[in-house]
Amino acid sequence: MRPPPPTPHTPQPLAPSHTISSILQLQHLIKRFDAFTAVDDLSLDIAAGEFLTFLGASGSGKTTTLRMIAGFERPTSGEILMEGTSITPLPPFKRDINTVFQSYALFPHMSVRDNVGYGLRMRGVPKAEIGKRVEEALQMVQLGHLGERAPRQLSGGQQQRVALARALVNRPRVLLLDEPLGALDLKLRKEMQLELKQLNKLLGITFIYVTHDQEEALTMSDRIALMRNGRIEQLSGPREMYEEPVSRYVADFIGETNLLQTTAARRLGGSAARLTIAGREFEASATPSWVEGKPAWLAVRPEHVRPASADGPGSLPVTVVDAVFTGVITRVHTTIDGGGHLVLHWPAERLAPEAGATLMVTWPTERGRCVGD
Repeated sequence: MRPPPPTPHTPQPLAPSHTISSILQLQHLIKRFDAFTAVDDLSLDIAAGEFLTFLGASGSGKTTTLRMIAGFERPTSGEILMEGTSITPLPPFKRDINTVFQSYALFPHMSVRDNVGYGLRMRGVPKAEIGKRVEEALQMVQLGHLGERAPRQLSGGQQQRVALARALVNRPRVLLLDEPLGALDLKLRKEMQLELKQLNKLLGITFIYVTHDQEEALTMSDRIALMRNGRIEQLSGPREMYEEPVSRYVADFIGETNLLQTTAARRLGGSAARLTIAGREFEASATPSWVEGKPAWLAVRPEHVRPASADGPGSLPVTVVDAVFTGVITRVHTTIDGGGHLVLHWPAERLAPEAGATLMVTWPTERGRCVGD
């Protein structure tokens, strides 16, 4: 069926605050479902050609934000602009945006080629043009030799590529991807992550991706918007988010980290802080999320923790609880004298300490982050 005719509407340019290179602007988006606020005053500029990922736990607002960009949900308030022109009132089929979902939603009675060309046929594109564009799209996803097969004859990864080709064949300015790799096994998922990133760079299309998998976000994204309670907790590149979390929530969500409760903390001036843990003092960089007088945690990644040569400033006594070999490293779990838990990565080629052993551990001062809630 053809989509119903759109309600007459002429989008009017607004007064944007975006840069010339941005393609989408989300301005003060709010989405409420009865008394529940799913998205809470979210503003964001998305650059043309970038790979942006909305990352977060279930209920954080990431999928609702994507659905508003797609046009499947209307904001309670706020605007969505494409290059300065509001698309907020437009239905999905009037936006220069396509969506790929986790469920492939392929027509089982159609061939791969017909599935990919379906949207073009519905739009009345000439047959010769459809054939050319379908072949181009299939080549992009490395399925040019499988055009006559039925979806049931394909693997899960191949079916996901068909769904991707069906979206790309329309040549959208923006491609939305709602957890598209969630149904694939680990090996296929990692292969598709690299392929999606390569397609993003090859085609120059803006990719907006939604996932709850932090490793997936770190692998593919130019920028990550980590969502929490309908708001963006941190917006940054993958390395910055991993190495410079702005809050305890970010440090805990992204990768593996040690969060050590402090018994005292004070600022030293600028962005430095002095923290007391298990009766010992440490210095660390202080994030804006920590307000002096409020609870503070020291965040330090396990790969930065190492055995100390002796008991001294910046060292901490711990007792080994367990050592888990993972291939590249051994994860050594310890308890802190005085309370708390700490993990460090031990080189796999070295014999790990046994349970019950006592160690002194330390880490570079610049690798510690003083974070608040």
